[in-house]
Amino acid sequence: MSGSDQDFWGLNYFNYFTEVEEHFQKARGTALFLLSPLDWALIEAWKNAGIPLEAVLRGIDSAFEKWRSRKSRIQMVNSLAYCVQAVLTEAQVMAGAAPATRKPVEAPFDIEELKDFLSMNVLDLRKRDAPAYEAVAKTLEKILEEADSHYKDLESLEQRLTALEEKMIAVARAQQSDDDLLRARKELDSELRPYRNKMTAEQLTMLEKQYLDRKLLESAGLPRLSLFYLR
Repeated sequence: MSGSDQDFWGLNYFNYFTEVEEHFQKARGTALFLLSPLDWALIEAWKNAGIPLEAVLRGIDSAFEKWRSRKSRIQMVNSLAYCVQAVLTEAQVMAGAAPATRKPVEAPFDIEELKDFLSMNVLDLRKRDAPAYEAVAKTLEKILEEADSHYKDLESLEQRLTALEEKMIAVARAQQSDDDLLRARKELDSELRPYRNKMTAEQLTMLEKQYLDRKLLESAGLPRLSLFYLR
């Protein structure tokens, strides 16, 4: 991989999910392998924790190198959760290295695609005819009106959209039934059980939050506001 770690991060910043998915599939040797809801929640947890994409990719490689060095490889690596400790190790190594010069992030989308994304989410929220979602839609509409200015500082825009998404999640959480929450927690426990002893309490807490948030948004049919979901 050529260039500095910062160059790599800048070029791939908004392709975080895709880059991790493709790298894991390549390392596993199965391009058609589909990531689970737990895997997507884990990627989001890494992104939100500020773990550089390069650290995640290196961690995946390191985990698979360790797996391939084993004399017995009866069980396949079927989840990104297997790579958790290796990713954390790589992130710590990168954090201890000399910081690279910060460069502006290049977006893989143009201004019109950004405006379409924001507009679509405003319309989606307004279909719900709920005062709480209308408040989120109004804030999003204001951002849309100032999109040309925000396009010049996408990292700041991402921070605003993430905060707005958290508000939306809080609204949806208040409307979620106890049965739905219990069902989501049971599904999480089933998927996470094989990997619990590989994670710290802090990692588990972060992953559980991301998983339950994603499940909640999916079940409520709510849009993702983050630029990482701009396709």
